[in-house]
Amino acid sequence: MIKHDNIGTSEIWTEAEGADGARRLRTALGRYATGVTVVTTEGSSGPLGMTANSFTSVSLDPPLILWCPARASTRFPDFMAADHYAVHILSSHQLALARRFSASGNDFAGIDLGLTPEGLPVIPGCVARFDCRAEARHDGGDHAILVGRVLRAETRAGDPLLFWNGRYGDFLHHG
Repeated sequence: MIKHDNIGTSEIWTEAEGADGARRLRTALGRYATGVTVVTTEGSSGPLGMTANSFTSVSLDPPLILWCPARASTRFPDFMAADHYAVHILSSHQLALARRFSASGNDFAGIDLGLTPEGLPVIPGCVARFDCRAEARHDGGDHAILVGRVLRAETRAGDPLLFWNGRYGDFLHHG
């Protein structure tokens, strides 16, 4: 449904529309800017990564974060089974990594990987990284909600890569 007011035109989505209105719901959700992460773990056939923008802090005491992998991903079973994973907050210069790990989970070619004490792949150059132990797994519809206990966090200077309104960017500098 299209609504007109004195500010302009808006679209309204209701749950009753279901899949028929999915585009409008996705558009509304896209109005919220998020950071972009690559989550890594040691999968059943080696290092594995997945781009995710569904990441947030949950608690400082105890230190908990969450992220949400898509059930449709072929990497989903490995991340659901993982006892540990590392969440990398990408810098504004790491768009290629976001795209790479959206398409493929095992393409670490050309990345100077490090390892956490738990043996997780570490991607260099990120503005932050959270090394986590799996704390809880919950149903989240077409995604799962994975809660991780933060074992350590590392930060570095730089601007984050953001995702907003269907596109990547830093959106911080308007030149």
